[in-house]
Amino acid sequence: MNYDIVIVGAGLVGLATAYQAKRKNPDSKILILEKEKDVALHQSGHNSGVIHSGIYYKPGSLKATNCIEGYNSVINFAEKYGIKYDLCGKIIVATSQEELPLLDNIYKRGVENGLQDLKYLSREEFREIEPHCEGIKAIKVPQTGIIDYPGVAKKIKELFEELGGEVKFNNEVKNIINKDSEVIIKTNQSEFKAKKLISCAGLYSDKITKMTNEKNDVIIIPFRGEYYKIKDEKKHLVKHLIYPVPDPSFPFLGVHFTRMIDGNIEAGPNAVLAFRKEGYKFFDFDFNETMQTLTWPGFRKIVAKYGKTGMGEVHRSLSKSAFTKALQKLMPEIQESDLVPGGSGVRAQACDRNGALIDDFDIVKNGNIIHVRNAPSPAATSCFAIGNKISELIEK
Repeated sequence: MNYDIVIVGAGLVGLATAYQAKRKNPDSKILILEKEKDVALHQSGHNSGVIHSGIYYKPGSLKATNCIEGYNSVINFAEKYGIKYDLCGKIIVATSQEELPLLDNIYKRGVENGLQDLKYLSREEFREIEPHCEGIKAIKVPQTGIIDYPGVAKKIKELFEELGGEVKFNNEVKNIINKDSEVIIKTNQSEFKAKKLISCAGLYSDKITKMTNEKNDVIIIPFRGEYYKIKDEKKHLVKHLIYPVPDPSFPFLGVHFTRMIDGNIEAGPNAVLAFRKEGYKFFDFDFNETMQTLTWPGFRKIVAKYGKTGMGEVHRSLSKSAFTKALQKLMPEIQESDLVPGGSGVRAQACDRNGALIDDFDIVKNGNIIHVRNAPSPAATSCFAIGNKISELIEK
């Protein structure tokens, strides 16, 4: 089974990369290998479904440039193929005087990243949009939207296969051998040969990278985000999307309110260390994966830097009242009784040996192999842009 390109991972980034590569080279033989039974069963299907505008990201970073390009691509794709989406907009709300300089920085980044029609809102103005929200000042971001990402993933797979691409499920990569001008990929099912390999393995990107680069200096630390849903009779409390001003020293956006494409309202997420890379429940545990995290030199530095914040996240995970209190900062009316358990997702957060949580996309190329080592949010929004960049890179 010989291929021009083998891609590991059928999340949105892997699918979009395969699709873009196949479109550019219709005669190329391209295969996607996926260990699960379907597409988008982890990060791509467990996120909040938000189309991100790019307002938060450092100008010139891979996140910023790919988000803006990807934003337009994913909307055009949804329009063309009838995938549900809604550019409902969001507000980012400062609840204290101390947050106002941070709010200004976010506004400036948005302008530098080319976002138009951003608008500062006074308390009276943002309460016209979200009458149950509390704070002192906000930014209105009209570009933000919501979408059915699993639907996007399924459609990309369908189009890729129509072009002659192949997807093989239930194939977990066990070993990769790079020999001269070919790469041998061994899975639990079979063996495949390729001229080029691209890994888009998400939560297992470090494991796949290490198969061809033993000196890989980045591991994935899994952080679980847990959500509550707002009861049907209280959905009127949230009209669009409501976000807090994020802590600039912590790589997560904080608990927020998100209207989903299916009509539900999610509240969350928190961010707690998961003891398994696909640990969607609090007590999910894998000894080897946990030990990889705990023994990583960078992890101890993370604990020293974020330990207090992390304990607060754990407290919110275990205490519904604490979770509710965090939400009440933005919406005082919300009560414990208004919340029912929702879903959860696990974020693949890359961390280096020095304890730095890598914030930007991280893509490394070594000859005929490319590894996507870090692709956190807004990777779903950016998937077509990332796929385009990788498909260009692999051709070089």
